[in-house]
Amino acid sequence: MAKANNVTVGTYLAKRLEQAGLRHIFGVPGDYVLDFFAILEKSNLKVVCNCNELNAGYAADAYARLNGVSGVCYGVGWFSLLNAVAGAFAERLPLIVISGGPKISERSHHHLLHHYSVHNCA
Repeated sequence: MAKANNVTVGTYLAKRLEQAGLRHIFGVPGDYVLDFFAILEKSNLKVVCNCNELNAGYAADAYARLNGVSGVCYGVGWFSLLNAVAGAFAERLPLIVISGGPKISERSHHHLLHHYSVHNCA
């Protein structure tokens, strides 16, 4: 019997980013993307960490202008990243945005996590 291929969404995504032509990915490590950042560290992509989402977004914008495509990954802070993403969209730059969120198991157990409201999890 053939051995099952245990490819996770994260490893698949990292491989597809490489296939899209990315050599670097920008981002802000945080609770919701730490597992994915660990996968990225083992991939051929160079992770460029930034101090906040807006900086990561503008760095990814500049990278797309120079290299044709770019990516940014973050766990929280969508509103901080929004201006950079909107600017890249207006300039028709291919920018891949990867967002993390709480695991399903954490949602169902109503764990108190940052950026998470128990009022929204009925």
